[in-house]
Amino acid sequence: MLTRKTFHAFRSISGPPKKSVELPKYDLVIVGGGIVGCATARQLLIEKPNLKIALVEKEKELAVHQSGHNSGVIHAGIYYTPGSLKAKLCVEGLDLSYEFFDKEKIPYKKTGKLIVAVEQEEVPRLDALFARAQTNGCRDIEMIDSKRITDIEPHCKGLKALWSPHTGIVDWGYVTKKFGEDFEKRGGKIYTSYPLEKIEDNLKDSNYPIRVSSDPSYADFETKNLITCAGLQSDRVAALSGCSTDPKIVPFRGEYLLLKPEKRHLVKTNIYPVPDPRFPFLGVHFTPRMNGDIWLGPNAVLAYKREGYSYFSISPSDLLESLSYSGMQKLVKKHFTFGIKELYRGIWIAAQVKQLQRFIPELKYSDVTRGPSGVRAQAMDSAGNLVDDFVFDSGTGKLSSLIMHVRNAPSPAATSSLAIAKMITSEAITRFKL
Repeated sequence: MLTRKTFHAFRSISGPPKKSVELPKYDLVIVGGGIVGCATARQLLIEKPNLKIALVEKEKELAVHQSGHNSGVIHAGIYYTPGSLKAKLCVEGLDLSYEFFDKEKIPYKKTGKLIVAVEQEEVPRLDALFARAQTNGCRDIEMIDSKRITDIEPHCKGLKALWSPHTGIVDWGYVTKKFGEDFEKRGGKIYTSYPLEKIEDNLKDSNYPIRVSSDPSYADFETKNLITCAGLQSDRVAALSGCSTDPKIVPFRGEYLLLKPEKRHLVKTNIYPVPDPRFPFLGVHFTPRMNGDIWLGPNAVLAYKREGYSYFSISPSDLLESLSYSGMQKLVKKHFTFGIKELYRGIWIAAQVKQLQRFIPELKYSDVTRGPSGVRAQAMDSAGNLVDDFVFDSGTGKLSSLIMHVRNAPSPAATSSLAIAKMITSEAITRFKL
């Protein structure tokens, strides 16, 4: 596995350039060192190898937030609304991902996935999901009975299930860094520890009309075009070029449990519930990891900080921004009971285990410990609706034709990343006349 030490040993990644440094002028600057930003930077140089491109990231390394804090699942595209970008890009991205992994010798496992109906009322929803998977073009999805469920996963109980043999697992943080490495090998440049603060009209050189700046002690970037893929900060970054505050990013933290090592034999594949359309989030599931861990969960609770991974990570300004937003207030009113239950399950492990026992009855409270957490950048509109598909924006003013903001790249953005990168690259080539 690629470690932090070996990763930096063969990379030319740079920290923030000091004010005294004379930076080259760029054809394009990309903001955001997560998986979408890195995949897009790489794809642009594949299709336009003569471009001079820089990628800037506010953290000290790539994939620090959502790209490095996720379940690690390679999704098949089953759940998503037929005809949506989410569905199209996930199905395409699955094949592109496996092709990239094989070419670059990136470790992964095709563990498969069961979506299990454990109560009779869930069976019609499972049937509808099967029809949706077929409409979306998901490959080799099967509807199986209870005997097949136990053949695949001996400790799992259910009435019926969907079996997705091409669902897999991978370390998406590692994949992000491989995208970054390939981008640099093709001539791109990555600058870390560079939090974006301003997007301005560059009055010094009309040939490079955009000036991107950070801390006053750091050098500015002058560029012809700008693409931002800022994840949890995407709405704030978009606002720097005059975009609307809608949709707003509201951070939701998902908290996992870990199956103790001596109990890992209970789970071999991904086990997921049948989604309940009454609720805004999917529900608890079982997820094998590349390192042998088994993650159980998550719940979904409001994070008290945009990048807050625990109950004790609090930003009063971030929390106030979330709670004062009209969309969040409407969501809370609509799903108050659901939210309280999610919070309860996060505090009381036994409540989380009870949900998991619906699928593996022999699971016990003593079999689990508290595990990691992640924060999801959930885009929300002012009516309280969770924005479920990709959103792109350009802002206002004379620079708007030169800028593209990725405002929302929801799960399964990691699985879809190579397909998203192709789409953004195609749009950028047309829009920016590259």
